[in-house]
Amino acid sequence: MQPGNTIANLIAALLLALMIGGVFLLFGRPLWPQRHARMTVLLPIDTMTTGSVRKACVEPCLPARFDLKLAPARPPG
Repeated sequence: MQPGNTIANLIAALLLALMIGGVFLLFGRPLWPQRHARMTVLLPIDTMTTGSVRKACVEPCLPARFDLKLAPARPPG
């Protein structure tokens, strides 16, 4: 094979790879999904309204209801 033929094939392969890459960059979506933050809301500790483990209870002694006023508001968005 002649050197000019090899160089032409190499340039054609590079041009094809650049064209395919350009199509993915312009019109395609990302190859990996976007990661979203997972937020945990920590509530203020109040021993009278939260559950506790006592020696008298075999299982955790939990309150009958949860006071939603203690939880902070959900951020907008």
